[in-house]
Amino acid sequence: MNDGIPHLDELAVAAYERALRLGSFDDAEMATGLGVDPARAEQARKTLQDLRLLSAGAPGRPVVPLDPEAAEAELVTPLELAIARRRREAARIHREMRSLAAAYRARHRGPASGATVTVLDDVEDVRREIDRVRYGCTRERMSLQSGGGRPPGLLEADREHTLELLRRGVRVRTLYQHTARASLATRTYVQEITRQGAEVRTVEELSERLIVYDREVAFIPKEPTGGGPPGAAVVTEPTVVGYLCRSFESVWQIGRPFEVDGQPAEYQQLAEEVRQSILRLMALGLKDEVIARRLGMATRTCRRHISAIMEDMGAVSRFQAGLMIGRQETARAEHDAADR
Repeated sequence: MNDGIPHLDELAVAAYERALRLGSFDDAEMATGLGVDPARAEQARKTLQDLRLLSAGAPGRPVVPLDPEAAEAELVTPLELAIARRRREAARIHREMRSLAAAYRARHRGPASGATVTVLDDVEDVRREIDRVRYGCTRERMSLQSGGGRPPGLLEADREHTLELLRRGVRVRTLYQHTARASLATRTYVQEITRQGAEVRTVEELSERLIVYDREVAFIPKEPTGGGPPGAAVVTEPTVVGYLCRSFESVWQIGRPFEVDGQPAEYQQLAEEVRQSILRLMALGLKDEVIARRLGMATRTCRRHISAIMEDMGAVSRFQAGLMIGRQETARAEHDAADR
């Protein structure tokens, strides 16, 4: 059913065509003629009457076929009037809300209403501002999503926003870390949006989140100060936004396409890149928690990788592993210098 109007199924079509040949619709005759039970013939009659393709059948008068063009006009006209009414209502809402937008900005931003960097402390304010900018986006959204796989709830909300942008012809590009490929929820999300035209790649490390709309407005997260989600800085200064866009492009160029149905060899290569990143960060003396955060994985997962690396190296302590990695890096650097 759609707005109370039934669909014209195959049985109803066959019944209508038979009624045209016979000049009328009789439930018993139709059941016999079409080889269906009387209940289905009765349902086909009701469907055709709801679609104004059969007369109502007053007492003593036969039920006869009606003109489909007249039925179409009778059914569609109220819908078109309702659509026009909704459009007028939407236009009115736009006018009224936009008339208050300037006052809201002046009240909440005060002297900084014309500032090129506005800091929003409350996460709800950030979401509302992102919604406002996204609604006006016409060309492109680029984003960095650090931290590995994202929670299903966040992905579901972003899915609707992303598909809406794609339907409007907006180019959507997103960068994740390699570790996001291990998240089933993220893989499912990426599969759906890429089928609709989004572009997604992954790299080893991403330092922070970033969202840029139309290369004009950028959202940068604030430094976390507590347990809740942080606010964000909204940047519109052209030079800064341009720099952020160039930074995105440089990382995008080295990213690998997030192929949900990738080959085992590709996954093995990515896993080796993650391993090399862990080795490099261990050589810097970083703690497990820091390495995990840099690579967008759980600390427990990171420690499993580190344990496997230490076992492969034959190291009995984290300190010994760090020394061995440092020596390997030094030897590699000397070898490369000799080759040059």
